[in-house]
Amino acid sequence: MRYIVFIAIISIFTANVANATHTQKNTNTNTYINIGNDGLICGNTDSAYKKTYYKEPIPEKFTINASAYTAAADECGKNDGITASGNKVTENRTLACPSNYEFGTEIHIEGMGTYICEDRGGAIKGNHFDIYMETKDEAFAFGRKNLIAYVIG
Repeated sequence: MRYIVFIAIISIFTANVANATHTQKNTNTNTYINIGNDGLICGNTDSAYKKTYYKEPIPEKFTINASAYTAAADECGKNDGITASGNKVTENRTLACPSNYEFGTEIHIEGMGTYICEDRGGAIKGNHFDIYMETKDEAFAFGRKNLIAYVIG
């Protein structure tokens, strides 16, 4: 979504600058686009066009050591599917995160999708995350993988 907004801003800005070039042939405008970790800033120095500021930080990617779990009693000590946050486990959504991630934190895992921190676990520390899966067959097939992730919300 942020990339669509970014492209739209660039398109609008580029169209405005192109029009300015055609209508203000004798003026010297210094157009700029600045993209960095603090967002996107574009405009020109003579203030002929409004400066646009789009702030959405570029997410910091990190490596997680991911494994999978189910809501089975032999894994969780209970089998009601209720997470530490109080939500019911849901495949393709529930993620057990280390305690330094608040419940509700959205984490995008490349190649897997976006998950929500809803659970904890005794072995979930450091860069170890557990992805909820519906069946033990799925969980065993997933195994343990190092994946790239980033926090999105």
